[in-house]
Amino acid sequence: MKKILIVDDEKIFLMMTERILSSTYSTVCASSGDEAVEVYRRERPDMVLSDLRMPGMTGYELKQKLQDEFGEQIPFMFMTADTAEEAESRGFDLGAMDFVQKPFRADILLKRVGNILQTVEKIQGLKKAAVMDKMTGLLNKASAEAEISRLCKTAQGALLMIDLDNFKLVNDIYGHAMGDKILICFAEILKAVVRSVDIVGRLGGDEFIAFCQNVYDEVVIEKKSRFINKYLMDAAKELMGEDMNIPLGASIGCVIVPDEGIDFSELAKKADKALYAVKQNGKHGFIFYTDLSQNDEKINSQNSNLTNLIKILSERNKKKGAFMLPFEQFSKIYQFLSRLNTNCKRKTCILLISIKEKEHSSISAEKAADAFLDMLVSSLRQSDVVTKNSTNQCIAILPETSQLNVKSVTERIMMNWGEIENSSSFEILFESGILE
Repeated sequence: MKKILIVDDEKIFLMMTERILSSTYSTVCASSGDEAVEVYRRERPDMVLSDLRMPGMTGYELKQKLQDEFGEQIPFMFMTADTAEEAESRGFDLGAMDFVQKPFRADILLKRVGNILQTVEKIQGLKKAAVMDKMTGLLNKASAEAEISRLCKTAQGALLMIDLDNFKLVNDIYGHAMGDKILICFAEILKAVVRSVDIVGRLGGDEFIAFCQNVYDEVVIEKKSRFINKYLMDAAKELMGEDMNIPLGASIGCVIVPDEGIDFSELAKKADKALYAVKQNGKHGFIFYTDLSQNDEKINSQNSNLTNLIKILSERNKKKGAFMLPFEQFSKIYQFLSRLNTNCKRKTCILLISIKEKEHSSISAEKAADAFLDMLVSSLRQSDVVTKNSTNQCIAILPETSQLNVKSVTERIMMNWGEIENSSSFEILFESGILE
């Protein structure tokens, strides 16, 4: 129930107003401005309804005092028997949301108070939406950085850059819906590991940020790191099953404020460097920026082993047929195999395939090229590599294949191409060579 502070030095009006509003709202009363300040500090009501003309402290002065002390716009409505327009004008200049003339009807007062509270709710809802990350309920990037930047100038503590380890594997293996569930769980874990005075937000993707006030001790950060990593893995197994073997965890880069400065952008860069060091040395741990020049024993490398490394590097959702890559990655494979062939004297063939339109077709040349590429991938081996060179050209690398064997490969390709509708409208040209 919404709470309203009623302020009036005339006891009859105070009682009348309290009786009207108490049927719908929780009410607290004060008979002077000074008393109202004390009541507001204690009760923190949702709205103030104050008489305008009071001895000692006027309604104007009360609003200004509360606004100065609490640093926020407080929903205010004035009651007055004064009909002068300048009174209303001054009240609105100070931020009053409405006026009501004494004496007033009960239904009019209730309606005007209700309108103010509804407006405040809408404004608060819009403010909350503007600062919150919709998925996790944490502060969004802009709000988190603004709040932490403000704290860095005046407060002491630890700035933490936090990154989920191997999160991409969740999306690759279990899908993006499961990835979203993991992010939501991780946000709840972060909320549990920080206090109400701390700030935590999501920078985007699987990157998070936190500021823990009056925290400088490595022991405290270590406990937080262990808590995060333990409960993240517990949550992941609960969501994905006990056989889930993705090495999920969190890496944390720490910087102490103000020891390392008070400028947020500089502090964030230092925390990022510390985070990168953790990522490069086993993940699932933390390091302070000041420890970067020291040995790697500061980094928790409990999961840095060959088994987990293989899990991270392995191809996910392996499909039948050739390995299709963008041209830039294809060129790296070409360069590697060229080196391998030089040293190991192996035979690798490279095949350039062009598609040309012979006669008018019901499908475009571009669609025909896409259909050919799909067919080409399925026609080749898993050890072969394919890329699209242009809209009408494909390139294939065929390891352990000599030019003598290329003919059988091209015959298989043409046989499969012939089974595709409208394929006869297009000419397929092959050019082969040995990879050097």
